[in-house]
Amino acid sequence: MSQNTGRFAGKVAVVTGSGRRAGLGEAIARRLAADGASIVLSDIGRSADAATPDSMIGGMSEMQALAADIAASTGSRVETFVCDVRKIDSMRAMAAFAVEKLGGLDFWINNAGIGYIMKPLLELEVEEWQAVIDVNLTGCFNGIKAAAEIMVPAAKGGRIINIASQAAKSGFPFAAGYCASKHGLVGLVRSAAIELGRHKITVNNVCPNHVTTGLGAWQNEYFSKQLGMTMEQYLDAMKGRIPMGRPGVPADTANAVAFLCSDEAIYITAESMNVSGGEEPH
Repeated sequence: MSQNTGRFAGKVAVVTGSGRRAGLGEAIARRLAADGASIVLSDIGRSADAATPDSMIGGMSEMQALAADIAASTGSRVETFVCDVRKIDSMRAMAAFAVEKLGGLDFWINNAGIGYIMKPLLELEVEEWQAVIDVNLTGCFNGIKAAAEIMVPAAKGGRIINIASQAAKSGFPFAAGYCASKHGLVGLVRSAAIELGRHKITVNNVCPNHVTTGLGAWQNEYFSKQLGMTMEQYLDAMKGRIPMGRPGVPADTANAVAFLCSDEAIYITAESMNVSGGEEPH
């Protein structure tokens, strides 16, 4: 396929947690690539500890196959990088990789997250709480810092976007660590946006409601059992509280990210944008 000449041609995007098929990270990377951006796909590559089981992360072979697929279908250049978002040195190395391999850094999307450590509060161990905070909140801090360290001296502006959640606005049972980590992102972007605004760098959250990715399917099963409902009852109840009549799909989040990366969103920063079909109006 010929080189992509879309609206983001010449731009470079890093997307963390994007090594699994049918996930939000893939949808975001594919959308930005379709619009012409060069992409760094990133994931942890293999299990590092109990908090990162192979069943819930993007493995190296899957990530490489996904990168080849996106490149072939969009005409954009796609590189891969194994990165642990919990480690600032790993994030800095990925930012440097983007500059070295693709020529710059314009968009940084903090998508990596743990949404599979769900337990009743009284059963949640401190170590499990910390694992969620480390990835979902500290990982985004590390990403913002690593991206800004490249973007500020480059003096070309930039876009930094965290994939937060409806759980950044509302509480849910069995998700104390998850909700706390996502709520923390609201304060993080408000602060970072103030400091980085003079450098023409916007910092925002996208807050989707439930999306049935691979992780989402696991959540459906978990929560329906916890609530004593059949899967059909649980999904019907979910649809019933969403004004648009359906849960989110990955493209909904990817479209919001693409908008926030666009020139049309140059004056939008410090925001936590709901993408919830009207379920989360706050």
